[in-house]
Formats: sequence, structure tokens, C-alpha cells
Amino acid sequence: MTSTDPVPNTLIDEATQASLALLEANLTPHGILAASRTEAAAARRYTRIFGRDAAICVMAMCGSGVPSLERGAVASLDALAAQQAANGQIPKYVDPEGQDADFWYLGCIDATLWWLIAVHHTRRTSRLPGIAQRWQENVDRAIQWLLAQEHQRFFLLQQNEASDWADIMPRSGYVLYTNALWFEVKRRFGLDHADETRHHFNHLFNPFQRDLPEYHRARLLRHYARRGRRDPGLYLSFVNLSFVGDEGDVFGNLLALIGGLADEAMAHRIVRAIDAAHAAEPWPVRVTLHPMAPSHPLWRAYMGRHRQNLAHQYHNGGLWPFVGGFWVMALARLGLAERAGSALARLAEANAQEGWRFTEWFHGRTLAPMGMAGQSWNAATFLLARRALEGAPAGW
Repeated sequence: MTSTDPVPNTLIDEATQASLALLEANLTPHGILAASRTEAAAARRYTRIFGRDAAICVMAMCGSGVPSLERGAVASLDALAAQQAANGQIPKYVDPEGQDADFWYLGCIDATLWWLIAVHHTRRTSRLPGIAQRWQENVDRAIQWLLAQEHQRFFLLQQNEASDWADIMPRSGYVLYTNALWFEVKRRFGLDHADETRHHFNHLFNPFQRDLPEYHRARLLRHYARRGRRDPGLYLSFVNLSFVGDEGDVFGNLLALIGGLADEAMAHRIVRAIDAAHAAEPWPVRVTLHPMAPSHPLWRAYMGRHRQNLAHQYHNGGLWPFVGGFWVMALARLGLAERAGSALARLAEANAQEGWRFTEWFHGRTLAPMGMAGQSWNAATFLLARRALEGAPAGW
């Protein structure tokens, strides 16, 4: 099958079964691994329970109706909570035996955010006993740690560069993706200043609108962000003191759309910008609309390490099927059911490549399969995307 052939209707059902089977195969007694066990995966530590990966998988596993996956969802959250730092941070990953916890070079802020979102989802949907108040002490400490990263006037999280899922991208300061998750945590847990977070999110990451923010430091950041740039039709990927990211962060923009941070007009602008860049063709979706070359002012030497994050690769314009699941969820949220259904079929086709390899990512131009096989969150977001198309709120 090639990417231009019509996709059989049965492929979505086949992808659903393959996704459930992969999650079961990658499950250990202590939680879900990031990828299938291979020598390459073990060498790169993909045979660990990752905070962000596992949390996304938990939302697909919990509510699946498969007993082993329902139990595995709780075990995954347990394993991460058991290795929570004294200050409240959830690790980047833990090993299945609970002997090791890693917190990345400059920290891993989104592991804590995703873990909290998954806890809320599990409490709401799991039918296992004793879930309603499970992890409460861990939740309180995790939220307190995040509040310590929050600016007291912008009510947005601050972070180092390369300290979230895009861990070799130079996004820093106020990061779109991270703060879309922060708003989701605030909404789910009823935290204070959610309205202020929404307000400053839309002023900092979309500085091209006409109304001026009241806070004088926000006005200065807006001035820097706008200077010499055209409105890209997207939220900026990050805003720092005098430099910003306008490369087009697809994942962060999709989370803003799905989470309700973008109003109706902005949501449709995001979809149009992604369409104009053909980022969801032939499969969804490339994660950077305008990949950075080494000549780009934001280029960092670490992006070229192992030649991994060159233009159209990895986080710098690679095509990631797991983010493609969020593309389907975004289309479904906007009521574009026919488009979402077509995108889901193409997502199934991407995961089916090379005998249901569930490839981590593809080269953005050549579509060469890259990264690890048997990627758990590919399976998870396919299942979440199908739920969204069938009427579940945002698929999660």
C-alpha cells in the first residue's frame, strides 16, 4: 500500500485492534513502556515508563474495557508517583523495577503536567476500587512544584530550553506547549487564576491581535514578539525576553485548540495554517511547519548531535503519528467530522507501515521511517482519536 492509495474502511478497525494489542504487549507489571523491547530500544532507554508517554497511554488504557490495560493504567501512575522527587516533580522516566528515576539535563516540566492530567482522567473513568482519592498527596506536591514555576503576574509557567517533549528544541521562557498543558491542569483541578492564565496565554503567544495587554511588561514582550514579523496564523511556540519562536509548533497549537484556549476564529486559523503547510499529508502530522536550518538564529549545536534534529527530522519537522492523533481530535472538536474521519484513516495507514511497525516518527520529506518501532503512544493516541470521532469530549 502506498500513501496515495484509497484507505480501506476496515483499516480503522484493524488499527484499533493492533493498537490495543501493542499496548498489551508493551505492558509490564509496573506500567507501560515507551516502546517495544528491542536491543535498540533498550540501548536508548525506551524500555522505561516515561512520564509523558505513559500518561498519554493511561488515558487510552483507562476506559478501554480491557482488564489488563485498566490495571496497567493505575500501575503506570503508581510507578511514576513512587519515584516522585521530594519537591514534587514527576520524573522524565522510571525503570520498570522502580530502581531508577531520571529528570533530564535541564528538567522535564511536562512529565508532571501530563501525570496530573492522567490522574484526573483515571479518577473520572476508572471502575477499579479506591481510585477517587488515590495519589492525593502526590497530586498536592506536584501542583505545588508547578506553582513554584509560575510567574506571579502572567500566571504562566517558565522553563529552560530543551526541557519538555521537544527536548532538543531551543524553546524557553514561556513555552506554548507547556502552558497549554498548564491551563488543562488548572481547568481539571480547579486551580486559581485559570482565567488569568488564559488571558496572558492569548496575549503573549498571539501578540498580533489589536488589543494591548494592561501589564506594562506584557506590552514590552508583545512589542519584541511582533517586531519584524508577520502574523503566522498560529500561536508562537515560545516567548522569551527579546526572542520568540515562529517556526510553527503544531503540537502546542493543537493542544491550545483542543483545550479551549483558542476561540473559534483562532482555532480555524490554526487548522488553515497547518493545511497551508501540507503538514498533515500524506499522514498526520509534521510537528514543525518551518524547520530550522543551522543558519537560523535559534539554531543550537545540540540540535545537530547525531544528525538527529536536522531540518525535517525529529522535533524539527519530522512527522509524528502520535501527534497525528491530536490532529484528529482537533478536527473532531471543531465539528469537522468528515475531515477527522479521513485523517484517522490516514493515521491508521501511517501506523500500519512496515507491518504495523508503529513507527516513532518519519522524515518530514522522504517519509523514511525513523526512531523506535512499537511506539506505545502511537497506539494510544489512535485510540483517543477514534474516541473523539465517536463523540468523547476531546478524546480524553
